[in-house]
Amino acid sequence: MNFYEKSRKVGAPVFAVAPMIDWTDRHCRYFHRQISRQALLYTEMVVADAIIHGPRERLLGHDAEEHPLALQLGGSDLAKLAEAVRIAQPYGYDEINLNVGCPSDRVQSGTFGACLMLTPETVAGCVAAMKAVSTVPVTVKCRIGVDEQEPEQALPALITRVLDAGADAIWIHARKAWLKGLSPKENREIPPLDYEIVYRMKQRWPDVFIGINGGIRTLDEAADHLRHVDGVMLGRAAYQNAAVLADVDHRFFGAPAAEPDWPALCERMMTYAERHIAGGGRLQHVARHMVGLFTGLPGARRYRQILSTDAAKSGAGPEVLAAAFAAVDFTGAEQEAVSA
Repeated sequence: MNFYEKSRKVGAPVFAVAPMIDWTDRHCRYFHRQISRQALLYTEMVVADAIIHGPRERLLGHDAEEHPLALQLGGSDLAKLAEAVRIAQPYGYDEINLNVGCPSDRVQSGTFGACLMLTPETVAGCVAAMKAVSTVPVTVKCRIGVDEQEPEQALPALITRVLDAGADAIWIHARKAWLKGLSPKENREIPPLDYEIVYRMKQRWPDVFIGINGGIRTLDEAADHLRHVDGVMLGRAAYQNAAVLADVDHRFFGAPAAEPDWPALCERMMTYAERHIAGGGRLQHVARHMVGLFTGLPGARRYRQILSTDAAKSGAGPEVLAAAFAAVDFTGAEQEAVSA
């Protein structure tokens, strides 16, 4: 039973951390997993061509602790996507997700990402090709529309097509994407959010898993959305202040309430960093994802300084993490996590 089936059976939501290019790499995901054991984590978008022709272990490898873990693919060539799924199969991902939401110029030049909203028949073909070879759920993450599209027509047209093709779940970023004139960063902030249209899609397809993404900042906001949809996905809020994840397991998955053990987290991340460095990596690869952990707490500024400067130095070791954590006054950390 996959986690979408399980969530429906037990009436539990799916809480996810969004796929984010240059952010949600394996080190970020390992770090997030130490804070929430239940959240669904996503890889960065990986292009199908890269998986077929590139360094597969670097692109697809991950720590066993990262599960549940979804692989997000980018592409529009049916055969290449199917081949990428076949190659990824032995790596044991829990979900394969198709990116139909990224608005960057690089993605557009490859005719995938958000521009696929204009050709729902292509998206359906991609989903069908991936489903034919996948042993895990195949899902779609999309926008509500692009450019001059009318979302009330474009979004249900896409959903209808991909469900007919066998998609197991739909994640919707509740903004349009403007393919020309806005940068990817601007596309995450300027187009207005329209959560209500996502709710209407859930009402129209009550038996389909529909999750929501876009501009969600706190667990209170997440809980409000879960009154209308099946899943909620945090992106920048989870990355820029990962402490928000500390109460996810209790609040949404029934785990016992407990104060976060930040010193234990430090020890686990030091052990992980030591292993990464021993394999030829650098501390900065790990530490850069941890910079926002204690935003707003006494000592957080010094914590950020240590991770941003000392961790980047040649030869930096896990002791830098210990020094950074030692700068923080944890007496306010637990309250910060709960109030988020």
